[in-house]
Amino acid sequence: MTDDKDKRGADRRLVSANQDYEVEYLMKKFSVSRDAVVAAIKAAGPERDAVEARLTSQN
Repeated sequence: MTDDKDKRGADRRLVSANQDYEVEYLMKKFSVSRDAVVAAIKAAGPERDAVEARLTSQN
């Protein structure tokens, strides 16, 4: 499971397209659409750093 709120540490480095609050956070942070965030997660995988790098390169 990508986002287990009971776990701390390594799980924080992952992002899930199924968690609305994570998608909305990235939408606001990068001023992009929901579709752009979901596409970045699908393309880059669940690693937060990779997803954010992909969204940064799109802006």
